[in-house]
Amino acid sequence: MSKNLVIVESPAKAKTIKKYLGKDFEVLASYGHVRDLVPKEGAVDPDHDFAMKYQIIDDKSERHVETIAKAVTKAEALYLATDPDREGEAISWHLCEILRQRDLLGDKPVQRVVFHEVTQRAIQEAVAHPRSLSLDLVNAQQARRALDYLVGFNLSPLLWKKIRPGLSAGRVQSPALRMIVEREEEIEQFQAREYWTLEADAAKARQPVTARLLEYAGEKLTQFSVTDGEQAQAMERALLDAARAQLTAPGSSADEGAIGRLRVARVERKQRKRNPAAPFITSTLQQEASRKLGFSTQRTMRVAQQLYEGIDTGSGAVGLITYMRTDSVNLAQDALNDIRTLITQRYGAHNLPSSPRIFKTKAKNAQEAHEAIRPTTINLAPETVRTHLNADQHALYELIWKRTVACQMIPATLDTVSVDLECGPGNIFRATGSTIADPGFMAVYQEGVDDQSDEDESRALPPLKQGEWLDLRALRPEQHFTEPPPRYSEASLVKTLEEHGIGRPSTYAAIISTLLAREYAVLDNRRFKPTDIGRIVNR
Repeated sequence: MSKNLVIVESPAKAKTIKKYLGKDFEVLASYGHVRDLVPKEGAVDPDHDFAMKYQIIDDKSERHVETIAKAVTKAEALYLATDPDREGEAISWHLCEILRQRDLLGDKPVQRVVFHEVTQRAIQEAVAHPRSLSLDLVNAQQARRALDYLVGFNLSPLLWKKIRPGLSAGRVQSPALRMIVEREEEIEQFQAREYWTLEADAAKARQPVTARLLEYAGEKLTQFSVTDGEQAQAMERALLDAARAQLTAPGSSADEGAIGRLRVARVERKQRKRNPAAPFITSTLQQEASRKLGFSTQRTMRVAQQLYEGIDTGSGAVGLITYMRTDSVNLAQDALNDIRTLITQRYGAHNLPSSPRIFKTKAKNAQEAHEAIRPTTINLAPETVRTHLNADQHALYELIWKRTVACQMIPATLDTVSVDLECGPGNIFRATGSTIADPGFMAVYQEGVDDQSDEDESRALPPLKQGEWLDLRALRPEQHFTEPPPRYSEASLVKTLEEHGIGRPSTYAAIISTLLAREYAVLDNRRFKPTDIGRIVNR
């Protein structure tokens, strides 16, 4: 029998780790939590210092405990290598409590080992530098579990009685539902307002320039300056008259087809920098995978777990990414060095900043000892492992790899230009545009957005100088209506929960899954719409 027993959470990870530790170690899986609060009243007693009563979850968990218990009796030392977060710490603590109650530990050394990637170097280093169980982390997890119980156990039976059996309330689930319902009420109560804009289609030597009316008769326009079609058409007629009058202005000569002329009154050029986004944490990975890949939060976490626990890349299983439940944007110094070397080799030294980028974690109560989600070996580019991954695994790995590389590259440099076109005295149209002068990190990765803006600043404008004349091809009054706030997508709901400090990286996917499973909300065009039951539960 092996001298050392190592406990992890999943059998896939156990198989990978066993390969790295050798014959003196046996590696077994707990298959997640093995113990939880008793499912009845009194599991948490607020009158007695919030004392908590636990039991083994079910027969399957009992079998896993028995397997571990038998192995412990034959081992000389126990290493607890569950996940490197509060939940993982609690799983290790519960296992120790069960084994101590059965008098199986005696004076055997029991040590906690923590690693953030399933690679040979990380595993061996963690085993070489163990620590004791952190009761602070265990107590933090127990406090969250007690709150979940006290909220859910008191409210859920009320929902069963008043609405229907099987419903639930929760410390995190209920605020998430409230956000969805309140957003829907905002949408229902929203009253659209009409407004109009006037667009000018102009050209310089047949190169198009589109501009929007900014000032009329010396007055700067606001969103609701023009609120009906008659007003817009009257302004159109006046502007056309002014543009036609400029056909005969000195130095003005129009091409055939021009209905008037516009004079370039001002040209302002600026150069701005756009910095790369931070490396992924759990919430931003879920958001980007939703935007770019169309993945649900559950799908993202399932695939990320596979990449973390180990993929056979031809020479045995190896974890391809670091731990995927994290709210820290830190990168290890070794990883930073490797990323910077790769950027120099693959994209050129000119794309490498003089020093590594250090990002600040925004999440409340972030566990700073963790790392961001990154490839364990940055030299394993997506194309080199494609044949060993399924489509989902490759898509997510590529997303993580590109974001990690991009976060350590130089900013993108954008040339922006703003041009004012005069259409007679006091009438100004404005055109804006931008071009990429130096793509920098954007050559590798660009962050997605939840809701596209109507403004299109990415259009390129032809070279223009103050005093030049442009041909006016058309004037277009355009009707618009204000729009209600959009329903939450999975990406925007996770982002809002995180901003409010609701939930943890490990809970976002479960929250969304529960809302859908309980039929509190449905996905309509990938956006959350509350059901009647969801509205009633929220009241």
